Order: sequence, then C-alpha cells, then structure tokens
Amino acid sequence: MNVLLIEDNLTIIKGLKYSFEKNNYNLISKTSIEEVQEYLRTSPQINLIILDITLPDGDGFELYRDVIKQLNIPTIFLTAKDEEDDIVRGLNIGAEDYITKPFSTKELLARVNKIILRSRKNSVIQVKDISFDMDKMLVKKNQNIIELTSLELKLLNLLFLNINKVVTRNTILDKIWEWTGNDVDDHTITVYFKRIREKLGTDIIVTIKGMGYRIDDGKQD
Repeated sequence: MNVLLIEDNLTIIKGLKYSFEKNNYNLISKTSIEEVQEYLRTSPQINLIILDITLPDGDGFELYRDVIKQLNIPTIFLTAKDEEDDIVRGLNIGAEDYITKPFSTKELLARVNKIILRSRKNSVIQVKDISFDMDKMLVKKNQNIIELTSLELKLLNLLFLNINKVVTRNTILDKIWEWTGNDVDDHTITVYFKRIREKLGTDIIVTIKGMGYRIDDGKQD
C-alpha cells in the first residue's frame, strides 16, 4: 500500500517512515506543494495521503481542495492547527480524518488501517502497479485501463477474490464450464493465463506447479 506524506518537518518524516515501513506500508514523503503536484502527475497509485496544512509554499487546505480531492484519494490532515474552526473546515471539505500535533504514531497508524480497510471494502484491490475494481470489473495499470476479454476478467477476478490463496486448476476448469459451457483442458487454462500475464505486463500471477495459480498482496506476515 502506498501512503503519501506531505510534511516539511524532517523529524516527523523520519519517524513515520520507520513506523509505516515496519507495518508494511510504502511511505513516500514530499515537503512542498510544488513537489506534490509534480509527483501526483506521474506517480503510481496512492492509497492514502497524510497532509500537513502549513507548508513552505502554500496552504494544505487549498492543495486538498484544488488537487487531491479531484483524485479521490482518502486524506488525513495532520497538523498543529488545532482550532475548532480548522478541524471543522478540514472535515467539511472532504477529508477522512483530522489529527492534531503532537500526535501518537500508533493512533495515526490505527486510523490509517481503518481507512484502508474501508477502501478495500469498496472493492478496489492494488497489487504492485495493478489495481482491480471488483465492483466495476475494471483493471488498471498505473491508472491506464487494461483491456481484457470477459473470460479473462472473470479469471483474474477469481484470483483477486482468493488473494494469497491458491486457486486450483480443477476450480478454474469448473468455473470456465459454469461461465461458458465449454469443456476445456489444462493446456487451454495455461494459454488463458499466458494471455492475461502479457496484457498485465506485470507478473503478479504466481504459478503453483501441479496445483494452480495465486496472487499475493505483497505484504509480509
């Protein structure tokens, strides 16, 4: 999971980077609005943003309103501005949460985890540079839509529904029969997954010899 931290305090950046990486988050830090705007134009998918309000070259509220909100990226304001009007403003313009400094890193991580879990329930799963919107049945690589056939989408969806688990060849054979009415063999399954891998351009599908296929979410236990 990619988390973007927009913060100019180097001590906070260093501490959060250590804590987030221990919890299997990839924390990217930017210290100015200019850096953020450039990064978001070319970046891989960001799952969540932690945003300071007082930045060297501008206002975090305006950055959220003008740029981040349009990208639909869940955002937590993390700031020393603790007046009630600021908190209300941050939440009213659409932020997921508002945390004031000084803060507890454990509490911040707990709130991040909660938001990430909620977003997963919205059925968008990210593995490396591939995202799968399970509701829309839409696959993207770095925000670019990948065109798959109906059957290829269903096969990929089957693996994402069983992420970190092996989907056996027998299960796949049964599913193809259920979806198409066609009786296929092992070789045909191999061909299907070869085509899917080629279209994805990222080898997220693991072959388990003699058993089937699996997609891992990339997190370590």
